[in-house]
Amino acid sequence: MKKYTFTEKKDTRSGFGAGMQILGQQNPNVVALCADLVGSLKLEAFIKENPERFIQCGISEANMIGLSAGLTIGGKIPFATTFANFATGRVYDQIRQSVAYSNKNVKICASHAGLTLGEDGATHQILEDLGMMKMLPGMTVINPCDYNQTKAATIAIAEYEGPVYLRFGRPVIPIFTDADQKFEIGKAWMVNEGTDVSIFATGHMVWEAIQAGELLEAEGINAEIINIHTIKPLDEEAVLKSVEKTGCVVSAEEHNRIGGLGDSIAQVLVKHLLAPQEYVAVNDSFGESGTPTQLMEKYGLTAKHIVEAAKRAIARK
Repeated sequence: MKKYTFTEKKDTRSGFGAGMQILGQQNPNVVALCADLVGSLKLEAFIKENPERFIQCGISEANMIGLSAGLTIGGKIPFATTFANFATGRVYDQIRQSVAYSNKNVKICASHAGLTLGEDGATHQILEDLGMMKMLPGMTVINPCDYNQTKAATIAIAEYEGPVYLRFGRPVIPIFTDADQKFEIGKAWMVNEGTDVSIFATGHMVWEAIQAGELLEAEGINAEIINIHTIKPLDEEAVLKSVEKTGCVVSAEEHNRIGGLGDSIAQVLVKHLLAPQEYVAVNDSFGESGTPTQLMEKYGLTAKHIVEAAKRAIARK
């Protein structure tokens, strides 16, 4: 198995902040909006360098989405930022009507997604957002895996025409992707080629999948690991090519098992290539307060759980 190492850990939201700083310097049409969470979204550098291109909307997320839609009419590229729970669940109507239906060039950038928000608890730990956003026609949905990939994705979506949902998080995780990478929307990243089982992971779960691959290798199981950073449009070609080789699937995501990456993969398989699939995801429940590590363990989102799922999938071949 290809070995991945790291020398530093950072939160993916800081990757977003770094990407925004670069966009502020390179693209005069980029405008940042925030719903009273500048520090949490790491926008300080952008605001310091471009105060005239920042709008503080306060605790008024629906208004922020409306302002963003309006800004696009004048050729601006608005990045609307807040916690994932507020960026989707609180303002779904405004996103549907003013952004998706109108196909506005709004970038909805959401931090503190999933269980790893931690101690803030279930009311803030949205686990339905990927499903909600991918169901909107024309919405591109992206969930990068580390600091470097989040930074690259942030820069890439500014050049993409159309509405985008970019999801990232609070916990510090290993930085294991290239610093100078080119982010390709809709193109899966092959982490490790294998022959026995396909593990499709997204977001924070990619590092867990890499660790699971090493554990499986120690038991003589050769896992193919693919980073699905773009949930929609899904790289169906990469999914089918991998499953044709391995014959079974594990999907891994920090999200409800209903409506997320796993369901998107299942739709591809049921249409083109039937194969056993196991889900590593939250099993249709809300979260609770706890440290990210505690919650990932309790809700079955660790490398150990991916290993167990891989063995179940292989046994079903």
